[in-house]
Amino acid sequence: MERELPTVNIEGTDFIIDVTGFELREKMNEQNKISFKDMEELENGYSFDFNREEKNIPVLFSKVDLTVEIPEFVVLDPLGMARKYGVAEDEVRTKTDFDFMVDQKAFDMRVNKGMLPTVDIAGHTFYVDIRMDMLRPKDDFLSKGIVFDEIDHYFSEERDAYLIPYDPKKHEFRELDYDNLLRVPKDLIAVEFPFQRVLDPVGWNRNGGWDIKEDLKHIGLTPHFQAKIVPWKETFIHDIIKDNLEKIKEKTEEKKQQNKQDIPTQNQQKNKGRKR
Repeated sequence: MERELPTVNIEGTDFIIDVTGFELREKMNEQNKISFKDMEELENGYSFDFNREEKNIPVLFSKVDLTVEIPEFVVLDPLGMARKYGVAEDEVRTKTDFDFMVDQKAFDMRVNKGMLPTVDIAGHTFYVDIRMDMLRPKDDFLSKGIVFDEIDHYFSEERDAYLIPYDPKKHEFRELDYDNLLRVPKDLIAVEFPFQRVLDPVGWNRNGGWDIKEDLKHIGLTPHFQAKIVPWKETFIHDIIKDNLEKIKEKTEEKKQQNKQDIPTQNQQKNKGRKR
């Protein structure tokens, strides 16, 4: 028999606690959901802005809204957490959400054993080295690697990732001369990978002076990433090439018109040199 899920009351409204999807659902309107992803982490729970009319997180905070705090899910629904993670309910009561929601083996390898995350880019391994501000190539000391500061303008808000031109032979980022680009570079490929906060949240937190556990429940820990090779036709490069070719065509036409104007007419040639 399916159990009745526990609830939490927020400003007079009951919300069902669903640890399966880590969300709160309004009991009388289950389409109205508040996701854990939109909550701020506290030491022993979570907080979020709440609009009494919408009964949800407001788009913009106003004077009629307030900030709500709730306990961790191990407190809100220990039985649900026990079933979700396959442990005894008594064990849940001695642990925190962090213990269950973050891969503890990956956390130990990163924090206690100092293992850096890695990224595979077109068959070559790179270390995510936040301290050095780069993706550092493994076993290639001649490569410049990929310096995050140099690819800052290649971050795509739409993709929520970096999308860069990459030299698969030299194992490094290559800047392009976009003003004079007339064809797709044959020796380069376009590769996509996440922002450094996602690649190594522990290193990101350390470098910024924050608690190393901050946002790990939201981001997670991934020891190894696979960069995506993106066909050039799916990037902005073709638009740049098209614009550059159009500019060349326009300049060529302008030059032709100028040359026509500079050629003397037949009458001008006959009159040339006549005395008045």
